Amino acid sequence: MSDLKYLSGFGSEFSSEDPRCPNSLPKGQNSPQICPYGLYAEQLSGSAFTAPRSDNKRSWLYRILPSVGHKPFQSFSEGNFDSKWQETKPNPNQLRWNPFDLPSETRDFVQGIYTICGTGDPKLRLGLAIHIYSCNTSMKNRAFYNSDGDFLIVPQQGKLLVKTEFGKLQVSPNEICVIQQGMRFQVLVSEACRGYILEVYGRHFSLPDLGPIGANGLANPRDFQSPVAHFEDIQGEFEIVSKYQGSLFVCSQDHSPFDVVAWHGNYVPYKYDLANFMVVNSVSFDHCDPSIFTVLTCQSEKPGTAIADFVIFPPRWSVQENTFRPPYYHRNCMSEFMGLISGRYEAKQGGFLPGGATLHSIMTPHGPDVDCFEKASKEELKPARIAEGSQGFMFESCLGLALTEWGAKTCKKLDAGYHKCWEGLRRNFTGAK
Repeated sequence: MSDLKYLSGFGSEFSSEDPRCPNSLPKGQNSPQICPYGLYAEQLSGSAFTAPRSDNKRSWLYRILPSVGHKPFQSFSEGNFDSKWQETKPNPNQLRWNPFDLPSETRDFVQGIYTICGTGDPKLRLGLAIHIYSCNTSMKNRAFYNSDGDFLIVPQQGKLLVKTEFGKLQVSPNEICVIQQGMRFQVLVSEACRGYILEVYGRHFSLPDLGPIGANGLANPRDFQSPVAHFEDIQGEFEIVSKYQGSLFVCSQDHSPFDVVAWHGNYVPYKYDLANFMVVNSVSFDHCDPSIFTVLTCQSEKPGTAIADFVIFPPRWSVQENTFRPPYYHRNCMSEFMGLISGRYEAKQGGFLPGGATLHSIMTPHGPDVDCFEKASKEELKPARIAEGSQGFMFESCLGLALTEWGAKTCKKLDAGYHKCWEGLRRNFTGAK
C-alpha cells in the first residue's frame, strides 16, 4: 500500500510527513520555538523518561491542535471490557469455545470488544487480557485509545482499516497490527468482522532473541510496516473513548484527533503479514517447542519467561524422523490460549473451528485428539507439507488466566463436550502385567 512504509529496523527511529505539507518535519531539533505551518509539537512517551536508551520509547507529533483540547471525561456505557477476574471461580479444565457470534445489531469496534479472560491489574501495570471483537459498522466521529497497555489485533474475518494519529493501516486476516499504549485510533469496516485481541499491561512487544538460530529466521524486522503520515483537518464533534484502569470513559472535542501532519520517533503503530514468517523446523527426534514459532514477545523480569508470547502455526514443510509428528501430550507452567484464523489445526481433526478458541491453563494436560494420534502414529515420516490453507496461533503467558463472566457463561460458546476428544485413547501397553 502506498500509505505504508517498511520499518528498516524494529525499535529504530522513524519519521514521516504528509506530502501535502513538505518540510513540515522540523530539521535539527525536536521541538522548535515555532513549528512549520503553525503546528503544535506534542510528545507521546511509551516508556519512563529515564529508561535505558535501548528501551526508551517516544515519538514527536506535529499536529494542527494538541490533544489536550477536549472536554472532561465521563463514564462510557457502551463497552464490554472486564477485569473482574476475582469474581469468577477458577476452572482448571480444558476449555474450548465454538466460533464467537458475528453481531446481529449495529456495532462498531469499541462496542464489539468482549473480554474472555485475563489476569493481573492494569493499575499495577502488570498482567494481560484476551478479548474478541465482533463488529459490522465503522467508528463514526469516534476515536479510541488504551491507557492501560498495548493491543495486538488478530483479524479472523473481514478487513480493518485502522486510522491512527500516525497514518492508516489496512489489516486483513493473516495479518496483525499492534496499537501501542496511548495511541488514538479508529477502525473502519465495510463488512462484518471478527478477530482476537491480546492486551498487555505496562510493557511492549518486541522481537524474540534468536539465540542459536543466528541472525536470520522467524519474523524479520524489515517485514514490519508503519503508517505514512496522513492528516485530516476536520472541525466538528468527535468522541474520544479512553480505556483507563479497566473501565471506559468518553470525552468530546471540536476537531478530528487525526490531525498529525508529521512525526518522528521509535514509538509507532505497526502491522505484519504472517505469510512473511520464516519457519525453522527439521526434527531428528523428540519435538521442537512451539517457541520456535514466536512472532512477538513481551518479556517479564525473569529472563526467557514471557508475560505474553504471540506464536503462530503456519503452513510449512515438516521434516521429521524417529519421532511423533504432531505436538506431544503436554503439561506446561504457562497458560496457552489458542485461536484459529483459517483452516484446521494440525493437532485436532475436528471441533476446533475458525473464529473459536481454546484455553489450556497452567499444568492442565492437553495434546492431539484420538483421530490425530491414530493417524500420526501410522504415517510415513517423510517430509510433508502441513497446515496448508490453515493459520492457527497461540497467546502464551507465564501468568495464570481467569475467565470473565462473559467468557464462562454469557457468550454461551463454551463446548461442554471438549474433553470427549481424548476419551477414545486406548491402552496400547504391551509390557508384562
